[in-house]
Amino acid sequence: MSIDRWRPWDEFRGLERSVDDMMRHPLVSLRRPLVWWRAPTADLGWMPALELYEKEDKYVVRAEVPGMKKEDIDVSVLGDTLTIKGERKAASEVKDEEYHRCEMCYGKFSRAVTLPSAVQAAKVEATYEEGVLDITLPKAPEAKPKKVALKAKETKVK
Repeated sequence: MSIDRWRPWDEFRGLERSVDDMMRHPLVSLRRPLVWWRAPTADLGWMPALELYEKEDKYVVRAEVPGMKKEDIDVSVLGDTLTIKGERKAASEVKDEEYHRCEMCYGKFSRAVTLPSAVQAAKVEATYEEGVLDITLPKAPEAKPKKVALKAKETKVK
């Protein structure tokens, strides 16, 4: 018989994966046949997936916003908070009663991300290509690491 070390975070991650799977495929996870029908609606809302990473002199945020026009996306920075808002609209040529299955999400969204440190809001750049929004946020000068020169003190000999 051996004693295993309890790792609560591993159990938490497993639970998180299970809940994600259940939310992604609710009826499959209950071992029932997949029957999923709904008409596109803005009531459900959605949130684009995003990633935030840091380079030496900037932060980069990438967001997945497929099927949207750049005119339907709004990016703003206030203090240390980046906000991305937009709306993905359902195809208007398809009527509700014509749908057999609709798993795509439509409607308005808003994501606010607190940045690790201050940025130069006037120099923020955003590009949109093939469903991916790339936002470059240059760090503020006070947020960049500053090299400190060392000075040697002379010691007096007695």
